[in-house]
Amino acid sequence: MTSPASSKRPLWTVVAVLLLGAAALWGASRFVWFAELTDGGVRGMILQTQTGAQRSAALLPLAVLAVAGVAGMVATGGWARRVLGIVMSVAGLAACWVAIDGVRFSGFPAGAPVWQIFTGRGLALLGGILVVLGGLIAIKHASAMPRLGARYAAPSVKKTARDPDTELWEALSEGEDPTRDS
Repeated sequence: MTSPASSKRPLWTVVAVLLLGAAALWGASRFVWFAELTDGGVRGMILQTQTGAQRSAALLPLAVLAVAGVAGMVATGGWARRVLGIVMSVAGLAACWVAIDGVRFSGFPAGAPVWQIFTGRGLALLGGILVVLGGLIAIKHASAMPRLGARYAAPSVKKTARDPDTELWEALSEGEDPTRDS
């Protein structure tokens, strides 16, 4: 039999991993993801940059989805938690795709914040991996994790083996003749 603390461990692991994944995705949206030189006319060549949120509109919604997934993991149980785990895994894979889509390793203009570009995309990849991991843990341990309100649910009825003498006395108490064959 598992202890109550050990049955809660997968739930808190999923919650922590999804929150870390959401934070990484939000942080990745704040870094510069793209830089190029454009002709500014009289001003000459101008370095244009775009943040992760400007470059990919999916980063912030994926981070919000991961936070909402935390609430869903705590509130649901059983097959609904497994479905939510699948949704989280797919969302994490989408975040990984956003992180690697269009990445380049050379050809940056002079003065481009290359470290920000790689840090932002790396954070998005890490966030996607964490969200996938949270979803997979939720799928695997869905039935073992406690759910909201489970403490107040009616316990299941257990049929225990009863003493034959006790059954005879209860039959007498109910007005039946236990010695009569039916």
